[in-house]
Amino acid sequence: MKLDIRPASEPSEGEAENARKLFASGCEFVKGVVDIDGLPLPDRVEVCFAGRSNSGKSSLINALTGRKSLARTSGTPGRTQEINYFALGSTHYLVDLPGYGYAKAPKAKVDRWQSLLRNFLQGRAPLRRAFILVDARHGPKQVDDGIMSLLDAAAVPFQIVFTKSDKIGSRQLDALPELAADAIQRHPAAFPEFIATSSVSRLGIDSLRANVAAIG
Repeated sequence: MKLDIRPASEPSEGEAENARKLFASGCEFVKGVVDIDGLPLPDRVEVCFAGRSNSGKSSLINALTGRKSLARTSGTPGRTQEINYFALGSTHYLVDLPGYGYAKAPKAKVDRWQSLLRNFLQGRAPLRRAFILVDARHGPKQVDDGIMSLLDAAAVPFQIVFTKSDKIGSRQLDALPELAADAIQRHPAAFPEFIATSSVSRLGIDSLRANVAAIG
């Protein structure tokens, strides 16, 4: 039986206010981590953003925080080569993970990034939620399924966030629930809600902010 997956509901006034306060408290780059031993102390709630190379992670983090260049963006897949930590207020870390899948880099370097990604997902105690970013134009792929399986094994709840939703038509938008349901039906760590976003039109940004703020 196929899962009933739906778009995340609009935040209530209280949820929106909590999110506004959290994101108004400031967000700053802390460090880029290239080795698991370099991770910050586990003293804050962590939420991470994972996605295929060029899925729009950096652009979404910039839109989410209201900062134009907090996270570096590039048209070259595989630009994010580190685990990038951003301090959100005094309570949260936003974590930008290396893009997985296709990357314009030597195989040895790509393998090193992927190993770092796997070790992080499997062993980070304060990690409370993973947002799996999926380009709305292309939908979930097999490589996304592999990351979801890692999150299942680590018991890290995850939620699909469709990016670049301004680039598709209404028919494709209407098909997103089925795409998401097909992707998560075998994954016990998955949330039964998705968020459709656009860093350009700001579609879904308030909803995503409210989701982050509610994680404690």
